Amino acid sequence: MELKTIAVALTLSLGASAVLAEEVRVYNWSDYIDEELLKKFEDETGVKLIYDVFDSNDVLETKLLAGSSGYDVVVPSASFLQRQIQAGVFQPLDQDKLPNSKHLWDLIKQRTAPYDPDNAYSVNYMWGTTGIGINVDKVKEVLGGDAPVDSLELVFNPQYMEKLAACGVHFLDASAEMIPAALTYIGEDPNTQDTDIIARTEPVLMAIRPYVTKFHSSEYINALANGDICVAFGYSGDILQARDRADEADNGVTIAYNAPKEGAVMWFDQMAVPADAPNPDAAHKFLNFMMDPNNMAAASNYVYYANGNLASQEFLEEDVINDTAIYPNDETLKSLYTTIAWVPRTQRYVTRLWTKIKSGT
Repeated sequence: MELKTIAVALTLSLGASAVLAEEVRVYNWSDYIDEELLKKFEDETGVKLIYDVFDSNDVLETKLLAGSSGYDVVVPSASFLQRQIQAGVFQPLDQDKLPNSKHLWDLIKQRTAPYDPDNAYSVNYMWGTTGIGINVDKVKEVLGGDAPVDSLELVFNPQYMEKLAACGVHFLDASAEMIPAALTYIGEDPNTQDTDIIARTEPVLMAIRPYVTKFHSSEYINALANGDICVAFGYSGDILQARDRADEADNGVTIAYNAPKEGAVMWFDQMAVPADAPNPDAAHKFLNFMMDPNNMAAASNYVYYANGNLASQEFLEEDVINDTAIYPNDETLKSLYTTIAWVPRTQRYVTRLWTKIKSGT
């Protein structure tokens, strides 16, 4: 290559790097941040923020495992993060660049450590439970006043689901949430890796499959808020968002959330930096920005999820910090369980099973 050509190529490369250094690409769940925070980050750091969204861990994982995702910060759920760390998808965080990590909540760090030992690769963004959201009046109209709205019976017993189908039921399109819930319902270990035991959920799920209107991991928010469905098995914060949207619209829809009394999965969404992130320095700036107590409080106040930042709690709105559906009391905390990632063999089985259940064949 001629010297002039080399010089031009080098100039172009340096120019591209300069542009890249001024932006950070973040890939997060849909409806999951106060957009004012995005503008605030750009104003405070001078870094351009490109923010994309997804609504399934599977979609995110496909991008990450394919390599060259192009993102600097991603937000997988902890059970997915665990196996992604093992696959070398992420780079260890540089704690020297994260001074705001001093504000993190030790309790939540202890709960996330089984997925990310020493919390070396990730920082908690939000955490919560998976449970039952209901349109209070419609469920009462269909099932009467003694419906088991705080029990897995409501969504896994065909006796109830057949009647609820008339007003609409949405389930998460998330095997990692629905299979453990079904295992809990039949009295099995929700954290099992045994495919023979997991297979026992198939007749349970297939029996109620005809009565599930849709499997989707975000559409139930508006569907509940608008009164289009009467039951959703979904994420606590999503259902509380639906409750507040209905209140704001003053549309006569009353939404309630319950973590199932038999036990509910406690989940964690973790911010992490891909190993091939184009701009890891800017990624750390974003993580440190989000760990500022005021910023994390603003995020929680918007999405109605608990976060892993203890210092943020003094800035939370009263209807967030005092809502036991968001920050559970000690009794409820005792009934919550966590799950770890399925090993590859089990994951392959679950993927086939979940596809079969969704198709109903």
